Amino acid sequence: MNEDKDPQGQGPGGSPGGPNPWMKSLMVWGGIFLALLLVVSMFGQAGQTPGQSIRYSEFRDRVAAGSVKDVQIASNQITGTMKNGDTFATVPIAGDTSLTTLLDESGVSYSGKEADQPNVILYLLIQSLPFILILGIAFFALRQVQKGGGAGGAMGFGKSKAKLLTEKQGRVTFDDVAGIDEAREELEEIVEFLRDPRRFSKLGGQIPKGALLVGSPGTGKTLLARAIAGEAGVPFFTISGSDFVEMFVGVGASRVRDMFEQAKKNAPCIVFIDEIDAVGRHRGHGLGNSNDEREQTLNQLLVEMDGFEANEGIIIIAATNRPDVLDPALLRPGRFDRQVVVPVPDIDGREKILAVHMKKVPLAPDVNSRTLARGTPGFSGADLANLVNEAALLAARRNKRLVAMQEFEDAKDKVMMGAERRSMVMTDDEKKMTAYHEAGHALVSLREPASDPIHKATIIPRGRALGMVMRLPERDNYSYHRDKMHADLAVSMGGRVAEELIFGHDKVSSGASSDIQYATTLARNMVTKWGMSEKLGPLQYEQQQEGYLGYGGSQRTMGSDETNKLIDAEIKGLVESAHARATAILAGETDKLHLLAQAMLEYETLTGDEIRDLLDTGKIDRPDAPATPTARPVRGSAIPRAGKRFGGEAAAGA
Repeated sequence: MNEDKDPQGQGPGGSPGGPNPWMKSLMVWGGIFLALLLVVSMFGQAGQTPGQSIRYSEFRDRVAAGSVKDVQIASNQITGTMKNGDTFATVPIAGDTSLTTLLDESGVSYSGKEADQPNVILYLLIQSLPFILILGIAFFALRQVQKGGGAGGAMGFGKSKAKLLTEKQGRVTFDDVAGIDEAREELEEIVEFLRDPRRFSKLGGQIPKGALLVGSPGTGKTLLARAIAGEAGVPFFTISGSDFVEMFVGVGASRVRDMFEQAKKNAPCIVFIDEIDAVGRHRGHGLGNSNDEREQTLNQLLVEMDGFEANEGIIIIAATNRPDVLDPALLRPGRFDRQVVVPVPDIDGREKILAVHMKKVPLAPDVNSRTLARGTPGFSGADLANLVNEAALLAARRNKRLVAMQEFEDAKDKVMMGAERRSMVMTDDEKKMTAYHEAGHALVSLREPASDPIHKATIIPRGRALGMVMRLPERDNYSYHRDKMHADLAVSMGGRVAEELIFGHDKVSSGASSDIQYATTLARNMVTKWGMSEKLGPLQYEQQQEGYLGYGGSQRTMGSDETNKLIDAEIKGLVESAHARATAILAGETDKLHLLAQAMLEYETLTGDEIRDLLDTGKIDRPDAPATPTARPVRGSAIPRAGKRFGGEAAAGA
């Protein structure tokens, strides 16, 4: 998205035909510099002496010693030249009539001269310099006040920092917004209000005063606001919530007033406040008393949005990803009449967003945006834009003219799991254990009917993981069934069970740490949140505190000590049951486990179709197979693995 800047380089209220502010500042500072040079020069000239200043007694001694060549005598000063060429100056003593006699006796040439007359103009200028400086400062301050003191001026700290944007270049419309159709439809009505208000006012309808965009970071809230301004063709002011609050008391409220004054002059218009939670937090909470600077700013914002004075034609659009912390007075109708949720896009939305970003990239014929959309559940619009950019960078590094599906797959793996760590080295035994660990995940996943299909299995280390099995859902999952959860638990235990069966109890590694963490969290949610325990029943035993999960929220278990013990026992039972299911599957198909692990060692990366073909036919039809497994470089590292998540959002095990 283009940088939010006025093409003419001016803020609201600027004059395109006026002098360049930068040039004016340069001229002012240049004048100050020249004035300082003049003052230094004048003082330097005023303080100059014809030569070295000496005492009168020393002057007489030098004359008597025959060191003086000639002198010039004035009523207030005696100057002269020594025989060695040095000059001197001294002040005569009144009434000394013997000086000429001394000069005659020493053979010194002397003459008289008139006394120096003081420069009246220079004297007056030096005396009046402080008054001129005071008047200059007062004049500068008065100019700042008269012109309203811009946001960057000396008197402008109370002025709004809102920027007036024009869309002559880089204009954003609803055609640039994809994947969030419901939010777009909600806001299209505001555009219709701005285009033709009479159509609604004749039926008694009033234009909405505000719309609050709520959504996770990167979902396109700011892009939606710019699209509204681009479609409506009205002035668009943008400001961040943090721009209101300063260390000076009352500055935030002053900036709110000034922002609405500017908006009234440009009505109808849109004012977009990004991250409004910085100034709109619930009053009376947190540090400080009820009269602190932030709350004064919020009070002024509430009054301006819906107070005694109507602000006709001004629509406030705000964005936040923390709606839970906003003050209730800010959310009521009359201020923010509409709360538009901007969700993470579903599979169809992701496909549309990818199509928008792929327009800027030369694509190879094999690129399938639907497959990429399936493989990126949970991605926001910003994540998908980053994915397309990473694919283009990979193609450029590989000196390709087109971006192929391989680059998109590699970019997706890099974004989701980290870059390949090909410089890491581990022993053959550790690499073998990694292969069996991932083979265990893959085989259990194939044998669990409720599990998602396998997309890829690899033992090439990425990020903190030495290997992983990625599963992709056929569609977006908005709720999970009990059989799906039990299947995911069994898959998470598949890697640990494979190590136990092949290498024995004493050789089990720490590679299943993330699998155990995932299984424990899933089992705890099943017991305490989703009512999937027969002994505890359909009750909630955990309550969220301090926000919502993912933004600093915390969980608190409710119940007695006996209830907590029963919760722990039920969680342990679910995980141990999943371990038993995985053991039953792998123990009955040990030959398939060996076959799949050997293929992982040989090929390092297998697709889901190749894994299914291998288990069905016992071979893989791939032309790029290596001559021998040992001919390939050993990759990896003997560090504990940190696996990825299971289910429809990421990799299934590590």
